[in-house]
Amino acid sequence: MSESREWMIQWLRDAHAMEEQAETMLSGQLSRIETYPELRERIRLHLEETRQQASRLKTCLDRIDEGSFTVKDAGGKLMALAQSISGVFAGDEVMKGSLASYTFEHMEIASYTILIAAANAEGETEIVQACEQNLREEEAMAEWLKSRLGQTTQTFLTRAAADSDSAKR
Repeated sequence: MSESREWMIQWLRDAHAMEEQAETMLSGQLSRIETYPELRERIRLHLEETRQQASRLKTCLDRIDEGSFTVKDAGGKLMALAQSISGVFAGDEVMKGSLASYTFEHMEIASYTILIAAANAEGETEIVQACEQNLREEEAMAEWLKSRLGQTTQTFLTRAAADSDSAKR
């Protein structure tokens, strides 16, 4: 097996672990943002996309007889769980979650861009197609988050001020 193919397979495994981590992270966020209905609905939709993305990558790994790397997947899920639990104690959890989500989307975008180039070099058109689909979904989520960061911030600040005023009374 060529070194470039080995790298492609490693990065494909990494991407699968990344999607497993994203699923855990999104599930944690979803359970705690009921007062932001638009954000909650978009995260719910992206959680479904994330599950499909992981499935696409698993199919690619299975097709080339490589499977996923379960230790890495488990480690990623554990890190995501710790991150989602730590947000419970932050008064500005929705803001920290928005920041983490926007950052994570860009890591995924970079990962898929790299994978597409590697799969193209190896002539793996099915992997290219799966990664291009995942990339489009990640770009759409990143753009959606970016377009709402100001609105989410304003809503958070308005609610925080109202909570502060009512606590003073």
